[in-house]
Amino acid sequence: MKRGLLAVLLFASLACNAAPAQRIVSLAPHLTELVFAAGAGSKLVAASDYSDFPPEAARLPRVASASGIDIERILALQPDLVLAWRLDATAKALDRLQSLGLRLEYIEPHRLDEIPRALETVGALAGTEPIATGEAARLREELNRLKIKYGGAKRIDVFYQAADRPLMTLNRRHFVSDAIRLCGGRNVFADAPLIASPIDAEAVLAANPQVIVAARNDPADTGWQSQWRRFPDLRAVRDGNLLAINAEEMSRHGPRAIAATGKLCALLDEARSREARAPR
Repeated sequence: MKRGLLAVLLFASLACNAAPAQRIVSLAPHLTELVFAAGAGSKLVAASDYSDFPPEAARLPRVASASGIDIERILALQPDLVLAWRLDATAKALDRLQSLGLRLEYIEPHRLDEIPRALETVGALAGTEPIATGEAARLREELNRLKIKYGGAKRIDVFYQAADRPLMTLNRRHFVSDAIRLCGGRNVFADAPLIASPIDAEAVLAANPQVIVAARNDPADTGWQSQWRRFPDLRAVRDGNLLAINAEEMSRHGPRAIAATGKLCALLDEARSREARAPR
């Protein structure tokens, strides 16, 4: 890229830093969802791979993936705000963007309670505070409703199957574990060493969870259950508690995760009922 053009782009970016953003680049799917939820979707000029919700996001140019960032293309789009989630694979590229003078903001909600605050932050950056504040209030109300409704629920042991091949689970540092706890569940692998930890079937059998919840692209697809039906003495199999939830809704750090938590709570409530009726 020519030096003169680069200087113009950097000057324009720096000049806009104090004003509400008008041209936003999102470098993670959950950030794209947050921007739309904050009422600033029309200001997005590019997004990362897998930014597919809401449907309008699918039409945005792609400038990033989990393994890399297209710095030159981002500069050519002349954004006045880049929203990012820091990963080891993209850290150097993010540092490079910042060194070039682009306004880079990290929005990294790690707990369910942090999602409404992240939404408010995006609204403040984009100048859409009224919409973002209203949506954040709605999300907080929904979380509080779920906490009240399921606060006294009987505890139930849950294995959250984040992936099949290899078999993976999530530990207490992932907000999905927050969701399980909010719903009255106990994540049987909360103490696993990694946020996303490989696990083997023997460990699941030893934990003997009352419920297995699988994160699936299509929750209606029951093919994954066959790997567990080989073990009829496993409590989750015995009681008919092999359940599934939409992977994208539950696992992305955006507003849909709170609605997905409500669905998870309902699933665990049904599981309690089935367990209570199961013959011993």
